Amino acid sequence: MRYSGILMSRFLTRDLSQVHTHSIRDATLAPVDRSYPVVILRAGGGALTTDYTTLAEDLASHGYVVVGFDAPYRTAVVVLSGGRVITRPPARNPETLPAAEQARLINRLLPMWCTDVAFVLDRLETLNASDPSGRFTGRLDLQHIGVFGHSFGGATAAEFCHEDSRCKAGVDLDGAPFGPVIQSGLRQPFMFVLSDQNGSGPEVQLVFAHIQSIYDRLPVNSRLRIKILGANHFSFSDQILLKSQVALRLMRMMGVLRLDGRRGLAITADYVGTFFDAYLKGRSGAHLQALERKYPEVRIQ
Repeated sequence: MRYSGILMSRFLTRDLSQVHTHSIRDATLAPVDRSYPVVILRAGGGALTTDYTTLAEDLASHGYVVVGFDAPYRTAVVVLSGGRVITRPPARNPETLPAAEQARLINRLLPMWCTDVAFVLDRLETLNASDPSGRFTGRLDLQHIGVFGHSFGGATAAEFCHEDSRCKAGVDLDGAPFGPVIQSGLRQPFMFVLSDQNGSGPEVQLVFAHIQSIYDRLPVNSRLRIKILGANHFSFSDQILLKSQVALRLMRMMGVLRLDGRRGLAITADYVGTFFDAYLKGRSGAHLQALERKYPEVRIQ
């Protein structure tokens, strides 16, 4: 938290020492199934993988091996095993740059992020073949790999699935697409989960046009695009739960926060898990259709 600044860490964020997760360090894989499908999780921008613990825990509890990772010089801060701390250079932060420079940087970063995912999958293949600890040997179902991410992580999921056939299904959580996938599209099942954006400016319209371009090229029977009413861009991350009461009141007053954080994450987790169940585990797509009745905040687009 000390890398977030005093205002963010002391006044706008809750005391993280009081936050308790359901994760277990070095947990063994359940013996129920011989192997489990793998889902790669990509955080947004400079966010940490731990900012998506809620979504990762939910997928893991439903029989997925969830693999998230932070990348030196791309994630805001990374602590290596030896204790060395690596922060992201300001020049690698698109959010601080003018629009034209931002687009150029993003188009340089996207191939790096996709290469990161490919490297992780290569490493998982090695572990599945022969893990020195024995924990993962033969336990990873690498024929059924999903990729999902938030914001720029969602853009990475779309572009990686376009580039690498190892991806069998993907999800973009409120990420503006970039790269060749916009024009070339995808062959795999894919879902867009969007926040309730009300903007109508040219930048917003361009994002929607890019999403539409990808959506139009998706297989008709394995695509989904939903909007969650009241959700904002940060409704898909645990950060929405970790804001202080002061920050939450300010967000409500400004109209930025209209959906309860827990409710937004519950909807997201249910849709992400059910989508992967359909296209990585072969379960009926009727469960996806049933979710619309379960969550009145959802609009199918």
